[in-house]
Formats: sequence, C-alpha cells, structure tokens
Amino acid sequence: MPDVAVPIPAQLLPADGRFGSGPSKVRRAQVDVLAALGTSVLGTSHRQPPVRDLVARVRRGIAELLGAPEGHEVVLGNGGSTSFWDAATFSLVRERAHHAVHGEFSAKFASATTRAPFLSPSHVTRAEPGDRALVTPDGEVDVYAWAHNETSTGVVSPVQRPTAEGTSRDQLTLVDATSIAGAAAVDLTQADVYYFAPQKVFGSDGGLWFAVCSPAALARIEEIAASDRWIPDSLDLSQAVANSRLEQTLNTPAIATLALLAEQLDWFADNGGLAWAAGRSRESSDHVYAWAQARPWASPFVAVPEHRSPVVATIDLDPAIDHTAVIRALRDNGVLDVFPYRKLGRNQLRLGLFPAVEPDDVRALTACVDYVVERLA
Repeated sequence: MPDVAVPIPAQLLPADGRFGSGPSKVRRAQVDVLAALGTSVLGTSHRQPPVRDLVARVRRGIAELLGAPEGHEVVLGNGGSTSFWDAATFSLVRERAHHAVHGEFSAKFASATTRAPFLSPSHVTRAEPGDRALVTPDGEVDVYAWAHNETSTGVVSPVQRPTAEGTSRDQLTLVDATSIAGAAAVDLTQADVYYFAPQKVFGSDGGLWFAVCSPAALARIEEIAASDRWIPDSLDLSQAVANSRLEQTLNTPAIATLALLAEQLDWFADNGGLAWAAGRSRESSDHVYAWAQARPWASPFVAVPEHRSPVVATIDLDPAIDHTAVIRALRDNGVLDVFPYRKLGRNQLRLGLFPAVEPDDVRALTACVDYVVERLA
C-alpha cells in the first residue's frame, strides 16, 4: 500500500470498499454476465429479438419482485429519474400537483411542476432536511407526489394514498422510489406510479427509468396525450407506454444497463426475492444506526428512528471531527464514496447500504471509521 496519512490495517478493511449512494456497487457476477452478452446483445438493434427479449425479462422481473397488481404495467423510457419528473409533469399532472418535500430530490420534482407554464402552481408540504414531510388531503389537486426514500437526507416515507374527505380516486399518487425500489416492502395498490432508476438498489448503470403504472395512471397518460397539450416526443409517456408494450424504448436504450439490471433481478429472485433483499439492507442499516448511537462523536442525522432509511444512512459527526479528513483517510485505504450530499453542507457521512453491499463489509466500514477517528483525534 502506498504511503497514506492514516494507514488502516488490512484485517480491518472491507472486502469491497464501495459504499456510494448512487451509482452503487456493481457485483462481479453482473459484470461477467455483461461480458458474456458482448457478441449477442451489445451493439445490436434494440428493435430485434435479443434486446427485446432482454427488455421483456426486465419488465417481468420488476413486476414479480415488486408484486405488481393485476392491470399494472411496467413502463420504461430513456433517461433517468430527472427525465421522468419532466415526463410526469407533461403527461400525468392534469392541472395541479401536491408535493411532500424534505430534501433535494423531492424538491426537484416540485420545482418542475411549479414552473410548468401549462399547470397551476403546485401545493407543497415542506419539512427541513432530516425531518419528514407527508402530503395532506387536498381537493384542489389531481396528483400527489413524494419520495419513498429521500436519497439526499436518508429519510424514508410510507407508500400510502392520502385518504380523507376532499380526496378522490381521480387523484393519482406518484412515488419516487429511485433509491429504495427493490429493498423495501411496498403495497403497489397504494401508488399509481412507482418509479425509479436502476443505478442504486439494482446495482446497474443510469440511462433509463422504470415505472409501475396503475390502470388509472395509464388512463391519465392517454387522456393528456389526446388533449391539445404539446408534449415533446421524448417526454411523452404515451409513447413510452406504447413502446414498452413492444418491449422497446422510443430511442436506443442503455443496453448494458438492462443487462446489469436483469442479472440483479435474477440474483434477488434466486435468494428469496424482495424480503431477502430488504433484509440485507435492513441488517446493514440497523448496524450503522446502533454503531452511531454508541459513539459520543456520532449520531444519526434523522432523529426519529421510524423515519430512518434502510438503504441510505446519514451520520452526523461531532464538529471537532472533520468529515473531509475522515473521508480522505478512508478513500486513501480504498473505502469509497461515503461523502454527504453536497448541498446539505453538513459534517456527516452518507452510506449506501443497498442489497449488493455485504453486511460484513458494513461492519468492517464502521470499524475503519472508528480506527480513523481515533487516530485523527
């Protein structure tokens, strides 16, 4: 090992030092499968059977993993979740949306619908980062939207439709599951659109979005597409639905992303499905939160235990400990990407604890942090 400021003994180091909150760790088995597809799928037309079969395999695997109810369809399109926010703004919001915002990513979707010149300004329920906001019943909106897991802060929210006087079944519920789909139980009868990108829980690359859409959401997409609203083709969800039913995308998809995702879906299915995958993340996050609470110089950023994410743990450090020095020392030793979300500006660590990350490696990570902090002090 080259000279580093705080050399960590080899016996303390994790076998794999990748703990990023996205993109996340890609397993070696996924890379091997991708290499094996190099002459049959990569570099071939996405309109032909090899790629369409891969799309069908992915759509089927997502529906089975998440328990998609009868009549729900798995739709996919080009771009990531950011593209989907724009597509949903054009193709799912009829007049006005109501957002729950408590972090950077939930705020981005709220900004998109608020700024859209063809929509009325959105209603927004806000909470400070680290706390949790929930939408409230609102008779003036036709879409409710929030994040199942706020990646920037490590706050998890329930997936449950608003139910009270003033709500109606004509109101759609859109849930951003980008960093938690596949690592937490979910009742998809409680969401009309449960959407995500595959570069976190599924250990894949970016470039695509996926959405499990209810019959009501599919009907709304068709309704708006038939209206006089102008929608760019690349953001028109009716085109995404039509192409998905043909096992393809409007434009050439990220085929490597599909291959990595398909292998991850098979890995989940072979080991017990959603309950198994969620259990691995929960084992890791339970350890991290207990570890932080046992240290005088660390604490979970999210104060309410029920609001703490099982897949992205944010841990505040005592002001006397410079998180940049800790992160630098870890990186020098091959322990990577535990930095906080940049716009929060906090003295903290943020740990991606997705199913591909071995719980034993998470325990090794916390031992390495202990070692580094002791020596930096």
